[in-house]
Amino acid sequence: MAEYTKAQLTELIIGKLNRSFGRSVDDATPLHMFKACALVLRDIMAQHQMETSNQVWEKQERQVHYLSLEFLMGRSLEKNAYNLGLLDTLTETLEDLGFSAADLFETEPDAGLGNGGLGRLAACYLDSLTTQEIPATGYSICYELGIFKQKIIDGKQVELADNWLGLGDAWLIPKMDEVEEVRFGGHIEDNWVNGQNKPKHVGYTAVLAIPRDMEIAGYKTNHTNTLRLWDAKSPAPVDMSLYSRGEYLKAVEQQAMAEVIAKVLYPDDNHYEGKSLRLKQQYFFVSATAQSIVRQHRAQYGTLRNFHQKHVIQINDTHPTLVIPELMRILLDVEGYTWDEAWHIVTHTVCYTNHTVLAEALERWPQNLIETLLPRIWEILKEIASRYQRELEGYFGGDMNRVSRMAIIWGGEVRMANLCICACQAVNGVSALHTEILKQDVFHDAYLRQPDKFKNVTNGVDHRRWLAQVNPKLDALIQDCTGNDKYLLHPEAIRDLEKFQKDKSVLKQLEAIKLENKRKFAGYVGRESGVMLNTDAIFDVQVKRLHEYKRQLLNVLHIISLYQKLHDEPNAEFTPQTFLFGAKAAPGYHVAKEIIQLINSLAAQISNDPICKDKLQVVFLENYRVSLAEKLMPASELSEQISTAGKEASGTGNMKFMMNGALTIGTLDGANVEMHQQLGDENIFLFGLTADQVNDLRNQGYHPLDYYQRNQTIKRVVDQLSSGFSDGSSYADLAKRLLFGAGGSPADEYFLLADFDSYSQAHRRALEVYANREQWNRMSLINIARSGIFAADRSIQDYAHTIWNVPTRND
Repeated sequence: MAEYTKAQLTELIIGKLNRSFGRSVDDATPLHMFKACALVLRDIMAQHQMETSNQVWEKQERQVHYLSLEFLMGRSLEKNAYNLGLLDTLTETLEDLGFSAADLFETEPDAGLGNGGLGRLAACYLDSLTTQEIPATGYSICYELGIFKQKIIDGKQVELADNWLGLGDAWLIPKMDEVEEVRFGGHIEDNWVNGQNKPKHVGYTAVLAIPRDMEIAGYKTNHTNTLRLWDAKSPAPVDMSLYSRGEYLKAVEQQAMAEVIAKVLYPDDNHYEGKSLRLKQQYFFVSATAQSIVRQHRAQYGTLRNFHQKHVIQINDTHPTLVIPELMRILLDVEGYTWDEAWHIVTHTVCYTNHTVLAEALERWPQNLIETLLPRIWEILKEIASRYQRELEGYFGGDMNRVSRMAIIWGGEVRMANLCICACQAVNGVSALHTEILKQDVFHDAYLRQPDKFKNVTNGVDHRRWLAQVNPKLDALIQDCTGNDKYLLHPEAIRDLEKFQKDKSVLKQLEAIKLENKRKFAGYVGRESGVMLNTDAIFDVQVKRLHEYKRQLLNVLHIISLYQKLHDEPNAEFTPQTFLFGAKAAPGYHVAKEIIQLINSLAAQISNDPICKDKLQVVFLENYRVSLAEKLMPASELSEQISTAGKEASGTGNMKFMMNGALTIGTLDGANVEMHQQLGDENIFLFGLTADQVNDLRNQGYHPLDYYQRNQTIKRVVDQLSSGFSDGSSYADLAKRLLFGAGGSPADEYFLLADFDSYSQAHRRALEVYANREQWNRMSLINIARSGIFAADRSIQDYAHTIWNVPTRND
């Protein structure tokens, strides 16, 4: 922890303003002040990081390298100040200098280097790795443009560029002495030296990978880790002869072609150029990373024979899989190891976290693309694949049906998940149900062959950020009840709160905190959008990526049924409900974008209908992101976790809602299963088919048209989609998808109509409990008290003990 007085911090900030920006406090803008504060904290963390590196070097500790194409970091100023123990001091210092700390924290753009749960998980894990004092480095790309900014225009999503680096680069430290070269294209020539082939890569295009390091502070520790973000530049100088002839674009073509690698997160890949760029991104960052780790290891130990004893490389989903053949390339071609020696090192170094059971999300690359872009990697992949296939054929007695499912190269494609299964020393799912599905279905044959390779590490979230920091009054109540702040470093200690479940005074305080958070959030939404939320209504919230399996459409169908019921019986008793949605749809995902438009059509019709006033409200929160989630989670009361059972790997939003006292309405899917184990039937609103029941119904033949014809409520709701809304928009295509299927997808692929009645009944149960304030508040307290197991600290300890074999701070 950093020990600085207000006077010392003031002196450091004023010094930064003077030296870095030529400004005094009086002429400094909020942007100058933000950057000055960021640079001061960066300097403190950089000093701690140097001390940490020296200790790791001296003790020769095993290091964790966490590779992920996404790190959804959000904002860093407040978080870093909090972890360093400087938040109160910094806040007072800024106020004394004439700046609002709250406004200054709001000026920071989100570092949106991620798409959703995968990237936010990686960010939470960096915090816990550091807090647990595990020597670790995260690796990704320094995207110039993060996940797009979402604007809703005429109800439709429009994507705008998100240039976060204008202010965000204050956190980044360029390391020009640690630049690596990454090679694309060209061809391979045999090069025999002393009877050994050292293949020569010729005719390639080189791209320089420049590290821009972001320091990561842990909570109440001086241990500091690093997130290394690779920027892409061309080594070729601008062609001045072309420039002087006026061919300006041609002169800078090579620079532009190199820099496009780090330009944008997830280029659209439904065309060849997009696929090529995405593959370049993946290889660029893993090649630079592998070369960097090897270079540092060789400098310390002089040999790579102990590499696997000193390093573990954890790949977060399949995007970094090419680190496997790249590490083989370095060991074979640069270090001169035999195949068996290199393979032993790689297979005892790399571990794989699977994040999906969706077949379309298990990456497959056209082999001709790899062959063209990465010729040496292709040669190594062919060798790995042929050796593995021979092993499989021997094991399965020539059963080519099973061999084909597990093959790495098959049908002109390279299957990245199968490469991970082959080469990684451990494969883990991210919830108990998800891991079982991997073992019994997705990777069943691989599991039968090597059962010990498969592990489970249920996801977790940074509870210091997602509870203590974003909900300070709840944090104060927890500490007041438990008598200490132990839960911040030992999240299981939050269980002590449960002793107060019958304490009416505590329950009343909990309710008051929730109401204050709702009003605060309503004020924010009003200022940002002009929409006034009804804080007397229950805040029912579904925020996550827009994907059909996450079933935002089921939520919409239920709201339409409520709307129709209100029109049928406008004077009937009706619990006021405010439904909040937040979601971004992938730019090329047409159905998801149509569902966003549907939500906005429904919201507009309800908003303009006097019958719904103070009873029913639907609001789509534009540009959902980490900083918006930090305001929303403390205000939420009912958490929608309603994916089709068997489809969601884990979910992490469900855990954040739980920690903040929202109750869950959900299916037995992902980590909801473990939440249910912690809470029991009585503290969660479960509904719908289980994963096994979904499979059984699919196998028997699921006919959604039967539900439509037999159930009048469902028929009216689906017909409303077709007939459309007051804005003139019709959603007949969505209705058709539900009843008859479309574009090769089966009818109602995600079983919305099958679960509709059960979902509606769960909502009715939830509203009955909501009317009993004491019961609701008790359930809310129990949810908070039993949420400790879903802290990222627990997840990281599981990884450390069961996969990485490294000690933690709490050991």
